[in-house]
Amino acid sequence: MAITRKTLSGTALLVIGVLLVAVLLLVNVLFRGARVDLTQNHLYTLSAGTKNILGSIDEPINLYLFYSDKGSQNLPQVRAYATRVREMLQEMSARAGGKIKLEVIDPLPFSEDEDRATSFGLQSVPVSAAGDKIFLGLAGTNSTNGQASIPFLQPDKEAFLEYDVAKLIHELETPKKPVVGLLSSLPIAAGFDPQTRQMRQPWAVDQQWTQLFEMRPVAAENLKEIDKDISVLVVVHPKQLTDDAQYAIDQFVLRGGHLLAFVDPSAELDDSGADPNNPMAAMMADKSSDLPKLFKAWGIEYDPKKVVLDRARALPISIAEGQAPVRHPGILGLTDSDLNRDEVATANLDTINISSAGFFELSKDAKDIKLIPLLQTTSDAMSVASDRLRMLADPSTLMSGYKAAGTPFVIAARLTGKFKTAFPERNGEGALKEAKDEGQIVLVADTDILSDRLWVRITPFFGQQIMNAFANNGDFAVNVLDTLAGSSDLISIRGRATSQRPFATVDALKRNADERFRAKEQELQKELSDTERKLTELQSAKSKDQAQILSPEQKAELDNFLKRKLEIRKELRQVRRQLDAEIESLGTRLKIVNIVLIPLLVTLAALAFAWWRAQRRRQAQGARA
Repeated sequence: MAITRKTLSGTALLVIGVLLVAVLLLVNVLFRGARVDLTQNHLYTLSAGTKNILGSIDEPINLYLFYSDKGSQNLPQVRAYATRVREMLQEMSARAGGKIKLEVIDPLPFSEDEDRATSFGLQSVPVSAAGDKIFLGLAGTNSTNGQASIPFLQPDKEAFLEYDVAKLIHELETPKKPVVGLLSSLPIAAGFDPQTRQMRQPWAVDQQWTQLFEMRPVAAENLKEIDKDISVLVVVHPKQLTDDAQYAIDQFVLRGGHLLAFVDPSAELDDSGADPNNPMAAMMADKSSDLPKLFKAWGIEYDPKKVVLDRARALPISIAEGQAPVRHPGILGLTDSDLNRDEVATANLDTINISSAGFFELSKDAKDIKLIPLLQTTSDAMSVASDRLRMLADPSTLMSGYKAAGTPFVIAARLTGKFKTAFPERNGEGALKEAKDEGQIVLVADTDILSDRLWVRITPFFGQQIMNAFANNGDFAVNVLDTLAGSSDLISIRGRATSQRPFATVDALKRNADERFRAKEQELQKELSDTERKLTELQSAKSKDQAQILSPEQKAELDNFLKRKLEIRKELRQVRRQLDAEIESLGTRLKIVNIVLIPLLVTLAALAFAWWRAQRRRQAQGARA
C-alpha cells in the first residue's frame, strides 16, 4: 500500500507539473502583450490620442534612446527618470504592432556612440565640477531617412513626456512641414510699405513661424474658400470680414481645420484710417476686430468695445522724459500663475506681456462646447470701455473708480467641441452644417501680444538680426501653432501626473519643524534687538572718559543675553533633533509594517486557510464514515 501511495504521489506531482507548464504556455499565448497598470495615476497607460498615433504608423520607425547608464551611477534622480522614459518607450513599442524598433544606447565618452548621439543633435549635460557629462536624449528615423530628436529629456518636464515622444513619432510619420495659412490685416509678414516706399521687415514672430512651418498668405478680399492643403489657419485682427470670408473660415473649421484667431478691441499697431493731411484721423479710427457671426455660432461672448484692466499685473511705462515710470493697468505682464500649467502650449512659460486686451466668455446657451483658459488675468481685474485708453495722457487716471470684478478674465483660450455652422441658410455644394469630429480652435483677445515691442529686442549685427527676448510671447505663439499643426490625436494628449511620489508626511514634519525653528530664531533676534537697545541706552548715559568701559549694568545685560542665546540655540538644536527622531520613527514604523506586519498577516491568512481546508476534509471523511 505504501508503494502505491508513493507511486500515486509521484505521478500526481508529475501531472500537476505538466499541467502547470501547459497552463503557463496557454496564458502566454492567449494574453501576450496584456498589461495591467496598477499605479495610482496610471503612469503606464497611454492616452487614446497616443494609441491612435501608434496605430496609424504605416512604415517602420527606429527610436534610439541615448542614456549614459554608467555616467549616471551617482545620480539617482536621473536614473529613476531614465527608467521611466525607457518603460514608456517600451510600452509605445509594444503598442505599435512591430512598427517601432527601440534601441537603448549607452554613449561612453570618446566612443562612436557619442559621435552618433551628437550627429542626431542630442546634447550632453554637465553633472559634476570635473566636467563629466551625460546623455539622456531621444532620436528617431523613418524609412525615408527623415530624422527627429529630443536633445535632452528633462526630468522637470515629465508631465509632458508622453506628448513629446508622441510628437516626435508623429513628425517621423508625417515628415513634411505643415502648411499654415496667414490671414492678417496687420503687417506681420515681410512686404512693401507704401508709406516709406521700402521693403518692411517681418515681425519676429513671423520669422519664427516661417522657420517651423510653410507659411502661406491668405487674402481676405474675395475669399470664398480655404485651400484644402492648409491644416491651420491663423487669423490676425480680422476687420469687417465679408460674410463670404467668414463662411470660408466657418467651413474650414467644420471640415476639421484648426484655427488660431487673434482679435483685439484696440490694436495699437493698426494704422488703418491714417491720413497724412489729418493726424487725428488715425487716432480716432476704429482699431477693433471681431468675428461676430462665428463667435455667436461657437458660443463665444466677446465685446470688441471693452478692454481689461488689472492693477495687480500693471507694467510701468514712461510717459515723459525725466519723469518716473507710471504703472499702466491696461498693459499687463502675466506671470506663470496666470498661465494654464496643464496645457502644453503654456506649461513651461513664465511671462507674457499683453496690451489693451479683450476677453472671452462662454455663453450660457453653448452646448457641447468647452472653453479651456490658456491666459487669464488675476481676480483683481475689471473691464472698461476701450475709448478710455484712446489718447490717454496719464495711465494713473484709469485707477479712478477702479472696482475689481473678483474673478479672472480669460484672455486666450482653447475651444473644443463639435461646432455648428454660422450660416445655416447657405446650401451650396458640399456645405457642412455641423462638424463630424471634435474641432480645435484657439482664441486670443489681443493682437499686440505678437508685436516685437512687447517681448523682444532686435539688434542689427553685421547684417544679421539678433533677437533678445525678455518675455515668452514668441514661445506662446509658436507653441500654440505647433500644437494645432499636429493631428487631433496629438492635440488631445495633455500633461499627466509624474512618477515622483512626494513623502507628504515627512514634508509636513519638516514644515512644522521649520515653523518652530523660525519662531525660535525670531525670538532670538527680538531679544538681540532688545539687548542692543538697552546697551545703547546705558552707553548714552555714560561720560566720554568711560565710553570704552562696560558698566556693571551693561555687563549684566550682556551676560544675560549670551546665556539666553545659548539656551535658544540649544532649543533650536532640540527642534532639529526632534525632527530627525520623528522621521526616523516614521521610517522604523514603515519598516515594521513592510518587513514584519505584512508577511505576518499573509502567513496568518495562509494558516487560517489551511486550517479551514483541514476542517472541511475531516468533515468530509466523517460523512463518508
